Amino acid sequence: MRNLGKSAPIDQQKWWKKLKDHRYIRVILFVILGIIMYLSMFSNIYPETLNVNPGSFAEQDIRAPITVEDKEATLQKKNLAEGAVTPQYTNSKAIAQKQVQKINDIFKIIAQINEEAEKDFNERLDEIQNEDFDSEEEQELKISEVEKIPLDEKLANLKLIISNQTSEDLSDETLTTLLEVDEHELEIARETTTNVIHNVMSEEIRIDDVDEAKDLVETKINISTVTPKLHRAMVEMARFGITVNYIYDDEATELARKDAIEAVEPVMIREGQLIVETGEIITTTVYSQLALLGLLDDQWNVFPFVGLAILVILLVLMLAYYLSDAKTSLQKNNSHLLMYVLIFLVSVILMKVTSLTYNLNFQGITLIVPIAVGSMLITMLIHQRVALFTSMVFSIIASIIFNAESMGVVNYTLGIYVFFSSVAGVFFLGKSNRVSRILQAGLFVAVINIMTIVALLMLRNVQYGWLEIGSHIGFAFLSGFLAAVLTLGLLPFFEAGFGILSTMKLIELSNPNHPLLRKILIETPGTYHHSVIVANLAESACEAIGANGLLARVGSYYHDLGKTKRPHFFIENQMKMENPHDKLSPQLSKTIIISHPYDGAEMLKNHKMPKEIIDIAEQHHGTSLLKFFYHKANQEVEQTIPEEEFRYPGPKAQSSESAIVGICDCVEAAVRSMAKPTPEKIESLVKKIITDRLEDGQFDECDLTLKQLNTVATSICETLKGTFHSRIEYPEDVKEKGEGKSDH
Repeated sequence: MRNLGKSAPIDQQKWWKKLKDHRYIRVILFVILGIIMYLSMFSNIYPETLNVNPGSFAEQDIRAPITVEDKEATLQKKNLAEGAVTPQYTNSKAIAQKQVQKINDIFKIIAQINEEAEKDFNERLDEIQNEDFDSEEEQELKISEVEKIPLDEKLANLKLIISNQTSEDLSDETLTTLLEVDEHELEIARETTTNVIHNVMSEEIRIDDVDEAKDLVETKINISTVTPKLHRAMVEMARFGITVNYIYDDEATELARKDAIEAVEPVMIREGQLIVETGEIITTTVYSQLALLGLLDDQWNVFPFVGLAILVILLVLMLAYYLSDAKTSLQKNNSHLLMYVLIFLVSVILMKVTSLTYNLNFQGITLIVPIAVGSMLITMLIHQRVALFTSMVFSIIASIIFNAESMGVVNYTLGIYVFFSSVAGVFFLGKSNRVSRILQAGLFVAVINIMTIVALLMLRNVQYGWLEIGSHIGFAFLSGFLAAVLTLGLLPFFEAGFGILSTMKLIELSNPNHPLLRKILIETPGTYHHSVIVANLAESACEAIGANGLLARVGSYYHDLGKTKRPHFFIENQMKMENPHDKLSPQLSKTIIISHPYDGAEMLKNHKMPKEIIDIAEQHHGTSLLKFFYHKANQEVEQTIPEEEFRYPGPKAQSSESAIVGICDCVEAAVRSMAKPTPEKIESLVKKIITDRLEDGQFDECDLTLKQLNTVATSICETLKGTFHSRIEYPEDVKEKGEGKSDH
C-alpha cells in the first residue's frame, strides 16, 4: 500500500506532462490566439450605419469610409460615351479595284467578240479559197458574197454576256462604238478609261460627291488621237465605273465605341470624400451612394466579418507555421507557447485600451501605446526572431484597432508606427538582453518612435502647428518609457510562472554564495576549480558561434555537482592520497564514475533548478565510452567486453551548450594531465577530442555544424593559451611523453 501511495503522484505527473506536451494543446492555443485577434478587432470593423431617408436632411457631415466604385454612374457615363461616337467611314481601295476590273472585263468581252467575228470571217474565206471553181471570176464572186458578222448581231451577243444592269446603264451607241473600233483603238480606250477611274476613285467619294466625281471624268479623258465618237464612249464608260468608295465601316465603328467605353474612368467614391454636408437634403443619388457604401441601417453586410475572419486565419496560420519551423523553445514546448499567447494577449489589451483614448480628443494621444513591451518580453523570454515576426503581426492588428482616426478600415500610420516601435526594442535587446538594458531600450524605442512619427507627419504634407507636433512627439516618447517600465514589471512574473531561464536568473545562479556552488567549493575544491576553467572555455566557445554563453558558463558551474556524493573517487579531488580505484574492480569504478552526471541531475532537480542547467549536467558526457576502465577491464579477461557496458547511458547532448560543455570538460581534464603543454600539443589534443566525439556520434542530436565545431576548437585553444600560460614551455623540439589520463 505504501508503494502504491508513492507511485500515484508520479503517474499523475506523467499524465499531466503527456497532456501538456500533446499536439492538440498547441492547436487549442493557436485557436485561442485567433480568438484574441478576432475579438480585439471586431468592434473596429463593425459597419457604422445611418438612419436616413430620401428627402430628409443630413444631421452631420457624412464622408465615405471606404473607396468604392459607383457602378451605376460609371455605366451611365459609358453609355453617354458610346452614344457620342459618330459612325466611322473608310475609303475602300477594294471598291476602286473592283470597278476597274469591271470595266476591264467589258473591254475584254468586246475584244473577244470582235476576235471571234474576225476569226469566223477568215475561216469562211479559207473554205471558199479551198474549193474548186471553173473560173477565177466565179471564185471572186463567191468571195464577194461573204460578209462579216453584222454589228447588230455582235451588239446582241455582247448584251447577252454582260449583266442586264450593265447593258441598261451603258447606251447602245457606246457599246456599238466600242465594237466598231479596231483592236489598237480599243486598247487605247481601255487603258485610258481604267486609268481615269483609278485616278478619280483614289480620292474619297461620298454618296453626295458621286456626280461631282463623274463630272471630273470628261476633263481627265483628254486624248486627241481618238475620234469624237470614241471619246464620248470612253467618257460614258468612265462615268459608269465611278461609284461611292467612302462607305460605312461597321468594324471601325464598333471599335471606336469600344475605345470610347474603355476610355471612361470608373466613377469612384473615394475614402474620406464628402457625400453630403450637414443640413443638406438626402437626394436619391446621395441615398444610393450611402447604400453603396453600406451606411444604411436597413442593410446587413456580412463581408467585413468574413474578411476579418480570413485575415485572422492567415495570421494564425503564418504564426503557427513560423513558430513550428523556427528553432526556438516554441517549437515543442507548449508551456512557452502558452506564455507567448499571454504576452500576445497583454499587447493586444494595451492596444485596445489605448485606442479608446481617441475619444479624449488629444492630438496624437494614441501614440502613447506601449506596444514595444510585447516584442521586448518575447525577445528576453523566447527569441529575437520570434519577436521580429510578431512585430509584423502587431502592426497589422494595430492598423485595424486604431482605425477610428482613419476614414477607412486600416490606419496605415499607426500600423507603421507600431511596427518600428516594436522592432526597435527587439534590435536593442537582441545584442544583450540584460535587465539593466531594458531602460536603455525604452529610451531607444522612444527615439525611434519620435523619428517615425515625424517622418509620417512630413509625408502627409499637411501644415501642423507646433502644439500638434509637440503633442505627437511627447506621446511617442512616453510610449517608449512606458514600454520599459511595463517590461521590467511583467518580466519577473513570466519568469517565475513559466520557469524561464532569463539572464537575470542565470546571473543569480552564478553567485558563488549559492548553496550548491558552496557545496561544490567546500566538498570538492578540485572539481570547483575544474568547473571554473570549463566555464571559461565553454562561455567563450558558445559566444564564438552565437550560442548562449552565459547559460554555458552557469551550466559548467553545476555540471559536476554529482561528484560531491563521492568526491575522492575523482582525480582532481585526490589531494596527495591514494587513488581508491586502484583497489576496486573496473566494473565498480565504472559504476561510480558513470553515476555522477545523473546524481548531479537528481540533486539539481531536488533544488528546483532550471531544466537547461539539469540537461547540461545530465548530457555533458552523452553516451561516451569510459576508455580508461574499459581497457583496464579488458586486460583482466580473455573475452572482449562489449563497449555498451562501459558507456554512459546518455542522453546525448540535445543543445549546443550541452555539447560544448562536454567538449570543454574533456579538454580541461586532458590538458591538466599533460606534463608540459605547448600550444601545438593543446591544439592537436583539442582537435583530436572533438574529432573522437564527432565520430562517436555524440553530436548527432544537437544542431552543431562542422564549421561551428572548428570555431569552437579555435576558441578553446585561444582561451587555454591564457589559462595555462605560466605552465607552457616553448622548446624548438618537444618530445611528447604520453597521453593524458581520463577524467575520473
